[in-house]
Amino acid sequence: MIEVKDLSLSEVHATIDTTRKGNGWRKALSFLGPAYLISVGYMDPGNWATDLQGGSKFGYTLMWVLLMSNLMALLLQGLSARLGIVRGIDLAQANRRAYPKYINLTLYIFAEVAIAACDLAEVLGMAIGIQLLTGLPLVWGVSITILDTFLLLYLQRLGMRKMEIFIIGLIAIVAISFLIEIIFARPHLSEVAHGLIPSLPNEEARYIAIGIIGATVMPHNLYLHSALVQTRKIERSEKGIREALHYNRIDNTIALNIAFLVNAGILILAATVFFKTGNAQVAEIKEAYKLLPNFLGNLAPKLFAIALIAAGQSSTITGTLAGQIVMEGYLRLRINPWVRRLLTRLLAIIPALLVVIIKGEDQADALLVLSQVILSLQLGFAVIPLIHFVSDKKSMGVFTIKPITKIASWLVAAVLIYLNISLLINGSIPYFETNAPLLPKILLIVLTVFFTVLLLYIIFHPFIGTKKKAVSIQVHPDINLASDLAIPEFKKIAVALDFSENDEKLLAFAIGQGKKDTHYILVHIVESASAKLLGKESDDYETRHDKERMNIYVNQLRERSLHSEGFLGFGNRAKEIVRLVKSNDIDMLVAGAHGHTGLKDFIYGETVNTVRHELKIPVLIVNL
Repeated sequence: MIEVKDLSLSEVHATIDTTRKGNGWRKALSFLGPAYLISVGYMDPGNWATDLQGGSKFGYTLMWVLLMSNLMALLLQGLSARLGIVRGIDLAQANRRAYPKYINLTLYIFAEVAIAACDLAEVLGMAIGIQLLTGLPLVWGVSITILDTFLLLYLQRLGMRKMEIFIIGLIAIVAISFLIEIIFARPHLSEVAHGLIPSLPNEEARYIAIGIIGATVMPHNLYLHSALVQTRKIERSEKGIREALHYNRIDNTIALNIAFLVNAGILILAATVFFKTGNAQVAEIKEAYKLLPNFLGNLAPKLFAIALIAAGQSSTITGTLAGQIVMEGYLRLRINPWVRRLLTRLLAIIPALLVVIIKGEDQADALLVLSQVILSLQLGFAVIPLIHFVSDKKSMGVFTIKPITKIASWLVAAVLIYLNISLLINGSIPYFETNAPLLPKILLIVLTVFFTVLLLYIIFHPFIGTKKKAVSIQVHPDINLASDLAIPEFKKIAVALDFSENDEKLLAFAIGQGKKDTHYILVHIVESASAKLLGKESDDYETRHDKERMNIYVNQLRERSLHSEGFLGFGNRAKEIVRLVKSNDIDMLVAGAHGHTGLKDFIYGETVNTVRHELKIPVLIVNL
């Protein structure tokens, strides 16, 4: 059963109706979108760093890693979409229902670390792109990226469909930019094809390969995809669910293959332009930008920088949505989107600024690659629960994954875990051979043991843990109304008036909620300069005029045999309404909403939301 309060991305849940569309391409277009938002995470600036290093240092040798990563992504993102479509919950919600609280808290922290690492790559990538185009220092570029908080806020208010179109537009910029550069570079396709044969020349290649996998198969994308597919309203029947799975499979395949071609384009470009010309030392984004004119002309570096900014901007939007899903799914905690975005961005900006200021700009690309390795280390903790959930016949019913898919999924999980363990071992052994302090060594051992035990617990939990009773697929939620509903009676109803033509409507709604003995408290806030400065001592023209109008309203209600009183507040609108409501022991508040969005909402303030969060009583919002 899907609880209303547990709807994933509730503000856009089932807002795109696919049931009214025609057949064929019209139906397919109604499902198009979620996978494209996912795909931007597969071509973000973190990918650029690993792809450039792989191509410039090892030529086409690591092409097979990109292909393998793409196949992994296709499989795992398909499982994520299946979970969201069939069960109507996202991965974070599924984890919360399946695991104990302390396990969920740990998984939540891991997910947030993964999102912060991803956002770190996006911050650095966009900052480098801004620097390449404008010449600004990297520190300023990092600081400027905080402004995209407002862009995300604006896009969220436009609706899911418009956000998807915006993201697809950014993807097009990245893809077209690299298509033009590949045409300039003219790689030998036979040599590119040879790179699809698996090989790892040395340990550095292994490190970059793991970074490529971490940059491609991202844990936060598994959370995100299971939620985004729920923005489509589908028929909750076996036929409707099968149809949704079919069209999402098409959407997934097209979007992720575009992402693969972009990543392959970056690696091929680096291999053709740098490795083949003896410039294997070009392993950083800024070096690539500086040398591109020598090989491809003056247009190439501009396209390179523009694509870098577009990739970072598109990825940062999806990263924020993933953060919202993770926080709400694990903690049932909702905060304003701009606050969530600001927190996520600060978690990325602070370490980026510290590295740039302390270590210098030359360490930016190393930090990019490290962020992708961190992502890879988190993968097992998202992939394994996902495989368990879509393999559970009791909760998935006829939509349980087939044995061949299950085997492939576990093989992918095994490869990811093996690569991560080998990375940790190879990275730790040299450290223990040095004369480093004992305490960090002990801490490293404890963390390694903790991660290993947690991973084993998650793997074997369905077989040894106490499972909650699973719920099969439901066409409609269960109805369990109490036989005797307690109908509330409101003794005191407050009405927040703005002394305009809207007051009549507000009063009508308030009277509609009351009974014969209900007491109506009329509230108006004086916001003149004198009122804000002097408070209730204010005696300017506006204050006197508002007192007169309040008396008129009160007398008119009393003429209707309604009990009423009027109160004026002074200064901050939201705070004063809350104060007057609490001081008069109000049972219900009736307030108006003007429907401001975007910039207007920022300018005029979100009075209704602020008041609603501060009060524990029912608040009736009347659209004016």
